[in-house]
Amino acid sequence: MAFKFENLQVWQKALDLTDEINLLTKNNFPKDELFILTAQIKRAADSVVLNIAEGCTGQTNLVFKNFLSYALRSAIEVVACLFIAKRRDIINNDDFQKLYDEYQSLTKMITALRNTL
Repeated sequence: MAFKFENLQVWQKALDLTDEINLLTKNNFPKDELFILTAQIKRAADSVVLNIAEGCTGQTNLVFKNFLSYALRSAIEVVACLFIAKRRDIINNDDFQKLYDEYQSLTKMITALRNTL
């Protein structure tokens, strides 16, 4: 693998989850949410992946910690969007709970990595 971040399990999990969010929005989110909640949750999910990658590559540990903090905040933003989608009856409880649990696991991984730096 060419880039250091590609070997990080936390980055790989975030990449998998952004695919899941993309699929969820394609299959469940109505057109009237396209430029609102759909765009917001997709940007936040992508941001987790991008911040981990950007912070990992050629940065000091302090800078990487900052980027991991940004990634953590974006992951929490995804969870907040999931709550909104559930409340608006865009997603069902099963989809919500699955992604909620996955993002909870991801935030623990990000926090653990940040704490090791």
